[in-house]
Amino acid sequence: MLASARLEKRKEIGKSSRRTANQGKATVLALGKAFPSNVVSQENLVEEYLREINCDDLSIRDKLQHLCKTTTVKTRYTVMSRETLHKYPELATEGSPTIKQRLEIANEAVVQMAYEASLVCIKEWGRAVQDITHLVYVSSSEFRLPGGDLYLSAQLGLSNEVQRVMLYFLGCYGGVSGLRVAKDIAENNPGSRVLLTTSETTVLGFRPPNKARPYDLVGAALFGDGAAALIIGADPTESESPFVELHCAMQQFLPGTHGVIDGRLSEEGISFKLGRDLPQKIEDNVEEFCKKLVAEAGSGSGSLELNDLFWAVHPGGPAILSGLETKLKLKPEKLECSRRALMDYGNVSSNTIFYIMEKVRDELEKKGTGGEEWGLGLAFGPGITFEGFLMRSL
Repeated sequence: MLASARLEKRKEIGKSSRRTANQGKATVLALGKAFPSNVVSQENLVEEYLREINCDDLSIRDKLQHLCKTTTVKTRYTVMSRETLHKYPELATEGSPTIKQRLEIANEAVVQMAYEASLVCIKEWGRAVQDITHLVYVSSSEFRLPGGDLYLSAQLGLSNEVQRVMLYFLGCYGGVSGLRVAKDIAENNPGSRVLLTTSETTVLGFRPPNKARPYDLVGAALFGDGAAALIIGADPTESESPFVELHCAMQQFLPGTHGVIDGRLSEEGISFKLGRDLPQKIEDNVEEFCKKLVAEAGSGSGSLELNDLFWAVHPGGPAILSGLETKLKLKPEKLECSRRALMDYGNVSSNTIFYIMEKVRDELEKKGTGGEEWGLGLAFGPGITFEGFLMRSL
């Protein structure tokens, strides 16, 4: 749904039929997303990918075909394209020192996507860009000084006194970390309006397949590029239309698991290794984490069960979603928005939680006042780190 149409629809619903945000609590006032122009269909991925990198290894072809089916992804968007590889053919050459070229591509693309997502978000918000007081900028896909936060501020025309926070290389939980930081800013600076942006590209990690690095093929079949933007603020004005309240946020890491998700930056770009025990580590610890978050709802919410909530869970992959669903005994529909986001966009690292939240918003609007009031957002990443937030539908 277009931003302007969504804003008009929420105004038609009227404040009387919506829940009221608690005074001083941060709310999400608008949401936007953006993607690069190159669309990758999973059906055509194997032939196109192997042709562009000049690979004719049948075993790699078979492995990639299998992964394309098991990831459940249908479409993704990528900065990397045929034109990019023609301009930088060394990116498809094993062992080439290409970090300079990769950053040349990624630094520009990440800010451009964040800019486009921000424009969509600000249009939906309906207020002037000069009303933005803070910027929280999240990315694991660029590296330079000054950072993309400054370039984005300049492109958007933000005040030169806008207060900026930059969160780099947090991986898949970065979006929720950014949300937690934005919530704290909004609640401790009355009248503030925080622009939160996340933007990611797989350019740094693009590598030709190698049998010694099986995870490279998982990346080729699973990850995508894109950006998201949100406006966060407390005590909404008459002109604003919040859709969720950020009731509380929480982070924890699992001691002794820092090697389960391992990323290293080198002259060839960034490389990742995931431990096979990652899904199990998450399953073993997620229930206690969720119960801590739900307890923050307080006695006024009654006795909340996990199936009483709506859910936005970052889909690291289908195995994590299935394991979490089984462990928490969730009804199949509870993670449907996460599964659809994975299908439509792939794993887009820090952005993905917000693509899911957009789908959750659409579902809650369909249900109206009969929908769930309370929900949980979760993401997992290096550490192993758990990030979560308890939210109220408005």
